Amino acid sequence: MSSYELGITRCGNKEFRWGERTYIMGVINLSPNSFSGDGLTGVEAALARARRLVEEGADILDVGGESTRPRSTPLSAEEELRRVIPVIERMTAEVSVPISIDTYKSEVARHALRAGARMVNDVWGLRGDPELATVAAQEGVPLVIVANQRETTYQEVVPEVLNSLKRGIKLALDSGVAWENIIIDPGIGFGKTLEGNLELIRRLGELREVGRPLLLGTSRKSMIGLVLDLPADERLEGTAATVALGIANGADMVRVHDVLPMVRVSRMTDAIVRGRW
Repeated sequence: MSSYELGITRCGNKEFRWGERTYIMGVINLSPNSFSGDGLTGVEAALARARRLVEEGADILDVGGESTRPRSTPLSAEEELRRVIPVIERMTAEVSVPISIDTYKSEVARHALRAGARMVNDVWGLRGDPELATVAAQEGVPLVIVANQRETTYQEVVPEVLNSLKRGIKLALDSGVAWENIIIDPGIGFGKTLEGNLELIRRLGELREVGRPLLLGTSRKSMIGLVLDLPADERLEGTAATVALGIANGADMVRVHDVLPMVRVSRMTDAIVRGRW
């Protein structure tokens, strides 16, 4: 299925018209132990970053309170809510783009949506809390289903990711999430080996068989560090390579920390791949 057949996903005051261009999701980390080293504390710091990312060209902002790095200590729903709700309330009032809540807990998602968030990004692909799909359905918001292979074993990465996404999509549909509100993410870095991550990006186009737009999150991730032997704050060029190749292989949205340079990479890649600028 081509991007032009994926239709339109409405998210707050914005329409994602899949296939016209690549959309940019900017990252707002509220976890002090974020793997990427950009964790923020305090509403004002988060709001300042949000304003800057919007000025740089972000189409949506993804707010997360819990670190997703391997072996990090799980956060209680109460602590996660304490971190994210004041920020979402201020951003909703003062930032022009929609807000996504990065959580796998239905309780956190429910409160975040009531505070103004207009998308749910679930890094556990409904494996952590299936009730999350019901919350998204009730609120009528887009839901990102991530293929997460942590706590599982696999032999071949692409078939495993496809099966994981299909399971999540079925659960979402059975819970009442609208077809046009489902977005998929291959889950780069979530339980995959370095070889598996690289193969996923190389074969990204095969995931289009599920018929939904594809969000790719490679920004600053460990596979870049392993290939280039660089710390998280020096992975800009590696991220740019994965973004460009990801778009060429079918990504419709990219989740990034460094918005301005990735907007430029995406626009140049769109000009070549989509013939649009």
